[in-house]
Amino acid sequence: MKLAVVGGGSTYTPELIDGFARLRDELPLSEVALVDPDAGRLSLVAGMSRRMLARAGHPAVVTEHAAVGPGVDGAGAVLLQLRVGGQAARNVDETLPLECGCVGQETTGAGGLAKALRTVPVVLEIAEEVRRRAPGAWIVDFTNPVGIVTRALLDAGHRAIGLCNVAIGMQRRFAGLLGVPWQSIGLGHVGLNHLTWERSVTVDGREVLPSLIEEHAASIAAEVGLPEWILRDLGVVPSYYLRYFYEHDNVVAEQRVKPSRAAEVAAMEQTLLDIYADPSSDTKPELLGKRGGAYYSEAAVALLASLVGDRGDVQVVNTRNGDTLPFLPSEAVIEVPAVIGASGATPLPVGPVEPLYRGLIASVSAYEELALTAAIDGGERRVRDALLAHPLVGQSDLATGLASRLVAANRTHLPWAP
Repeated sequence: MKLAVVGGGSTYTPELIDGFARLRDELPLSEVALVDPDAGRLSLVAGMSRRMLARAGHPAVVTEHAAVGPGVDGAGAVLLQLRVGGQAARNVDETLPLECGCVGQETTGAGGLAKALRTVPVVLEIAEEVRRRAPGAWIVDFTNPVGIVTRALLDAGHRAIGLCNVAIGMQRRFAGLLGVPWQSIGLGHVGLNHLTWERSVTVDGREVLPSLIEEHAASIAAEVGLPEWILRDLGVVPSYYLRYFYEHDNVVAEQRVKPSRAAEVAAMEQTLLDIYADPSSDTKPELLGKRGGAYYSEAAVALLASLVGDRGDVQVVNTRNGDTLPFLPSEAVIEVPAVIGASGATPLPVGPVEPLYRGLIASVSAYEELALTAAIDGGERRVRDALLAHPLVGQSDLATGLASRLVAANRTHLPWAP
């Protein structure tokens, strides 16, 4: 099978290639087509990818493409991992909201909206090219904000599923704490992309969440960046993105006195590219583990293998709500465990969601709907409405001012902007 990776010049790509090499029996690939308009980065990453596959004895060829059309032509699946505007745009996403007293984060709050405005139109153009060149191919979206981007793709009629590494990271972390194989861990994962809670953790079907929290609350709390008492009081494990909601003012205070994550990542990326440029380098660098996206390759391989091979196993993905969460519209995109097969994702039943989580999920889902409208139809007023609906903004003067500043800062990526 040919797999196209749009955004193939990303420093993430060797993480993906490492997974393909290690899990080659799960996903037989004949070609990995890397698509990226940045010829310099693409050449370095493609060379590194070829050496890694050669070292592993993997037969797949790596091809390079500046344009989407030739890259996705005839592909069985297309993986999206692009970043419109690069780390420079991300830096603005993370710093501009801080100037207004809001959390600066690339996928959550005002920064996440800015990214959606830049990204959704580009992804939809790519998807149309996939429809023309590779009809029937699955589009797997790893591009943030995953929930909004996935809904855009589904609303436009594409065969798409969103993927995030939060759930698989939790699964592996819990397995390590419990001293059991990760395959035995089941998650009661519920919510939206980057807004989820683990309400159940099982080992071979046996519930262990209460004892997991009792014995390891301090360790888990440190990892998700929340006070230990929250885990013990709620009896659930929130994802680390909940910190932006539960600890908003503390996060803002911290962010104001430290470099942006974008600045840190930009420095890492340059070091990684230098490693990729070394013709003797043929193994995944240790530094890549600090870049983010832990277990990304394993999650991607598992999802692709199940879509292509109709395996019918359970994975956490972003897909249509349907009637899974009855307090959300059926067309909303949620992040829950689902059965994955050749026809896509079928969410497993989810027990009634407590008001403490249900309210926040409904609020952010409504924001995502408004954000998607702003990204597709444009207009500063639509941007303001989305910000006004977001729990991390939600004030009229603040939303109005932020909308104007976000549009101005992203004007080169927004054809509708004055």
